[in-house]
Amino acid sequence: MTTLVTGGSKCGKSSFAERILDGFCEKKVYIATMQPFGEEAFEAIDRHRKMRGQKGFETVEKYTDIGEISLPVNCAVLLECVGNLCANEMFSETEICYHADKIISGIKRLSEFAVELVIVTNQVGSDGIDYAEGTAEYIRLLGEVNRRIAEFADNVIECVYGVPIVLKGEIPC
Repeated sequence: MTTLVTGGSKCGKSSFAERILDGFCEKKVYIATMQPFGEEAFEAIDRHRKMRGQKGFETVEKYTDIGEISLPVNCAVLLECVGNLCANEMFSETEICYHADKIISGIKRLSEFAVELVIVTNQVGSDGIDYAEGTAEYIRLLGEVNRRIAEFADNVIECVYGVPIVLKGEIPC
């Protein structure tokens, strides 16, 4: 089962995504894609890891190339978040090029091994603002990746002020 959770900034999508896996009794893996820059980022990551630890998640930090992650059998996976993953892939010093195909194939590989895959992403491109070329390219990439995930996901849920709205499928129990 693959569920995509989307929404704007600070809309409750991450908390909702974690709640989807509350009742999962087997191993839960949290794939964190936020690349830390600075002491504050490291402190926030440590705080979030401790909060997730109380929820039974094992944290895997992977900023690019998520298709390389080895997962335990019959696990549940929470991927947080596609926006960071796209930025990391796009602006990686080791990647000469970036493609939605690479990101999508990595996510599909995760879905092949996970019993439950919950993916958190951000909504972008709806504010009507003209951005610089690099930012506009990032918005285009994230929009394409989001669209392609929504195509193969069983469930697509948008969080609006903490309220989940089903766009496709249903809210997983």
